[in-house]
Amino acid sequence: MPKPLIALDWGTTRARAFLIAETGEVLRRRIADQGIQSVPAGGYPAAFEALAGDFRRAAPDAAIVLAGMVGSRNGWIEAPYVACPASPAAIAAAAIRVELDKDTTATIIPGLSYDDGAFDVMRGEETLIVGLGLDDGIACLPGTHSKWAEIRDGRITRFASFMTGEIYGLLRNGSILGRLAEEAAEGDAASGAARGRAGALRPGGLLNTAFAARTEVLAGRMRGGEVGPYLSALLVGQEIAGAQAIFGRRNQVHLVADGALAESYGGALAAAGLTVTMVTPEQAFVAGIRRLASDIAG
Repeated sequence: MPKPLIALDWGTTRARAFLIAETGEVLRRRIADQGIQSVPAGGYPAAFEALAGDFRRAAPDAAIVLAGMVGSRNGWIEAPYVACPASPAAIAAAAIRVELDKDTTATIIPGLSYDDGAFDVMRGEETLIVGLGLDDGIACLPGTHSKWAEIRDGRITRFASFMTGEIYGLLRNGSILGRLAEEAAEGDAASGAARGRAGALRPGGLLNTAFAARTEVLAGRMRGGEVGPYLSALLVGQEIAGAQAIFGRRNQVHLVADGALAESYGGALAAAGLTVTMVTPEQAFVAGIRRLASDIAG
């Protein structure tokens, strides 16, 4: 019989904790701004207690599995990357154990690396990709550093990272392009996004088309409220084009997103003529951590 599971998706700035029943139902969840950067040296057992100590008391026999940046060199204990191609079983086999107290251990899931001449890494996203349960396909995981991954024969064969979210913040808030930007009024989000998607199709690339966020406003052809949506859609469009250049054009993309990212990427992928299958990050995480926990338990 499977055991209940306490699982943490422990990132740099935030942590998401789940108490998961044997059936896969999420019994409790907690999201807190208690990422690894807020944990002092030697403070992880206490941080775990603050995040999920009540989960542990509610289910004292639960297995405890941690994923994300908690396994980085800046986290609790470094769990070395598993090189792609990697199966769920290979990821589980490389997990490492840490001691919460003298009677209790937790397991840290390692991240993945891929080297095609340019070294790339992920931590946390591998659990979501496993949770998709794909034999073959392409997965897109938007974020500050978006990930696209190829799955073949149930293994994550390769992936690529895109600094889309971070570059958006720099362009919108830290560059000359944002100086004419205003808060979006009614209709600005849709029209700005449409302009950005069209801009992503223009020749010249990002360095050329991004400047229109300034010049089109100066020319009176774009409202200040459209600048942010324009830049966002332009960057997402460039990301999709870059992913297609790497992985080839696929008819279907498995998108792991919710909220504004689901709307933005779902619309951009559909505009690119792709069929989108959408899964929320929580759904993917719960399914992935259960699969990896099962493999760890043997």
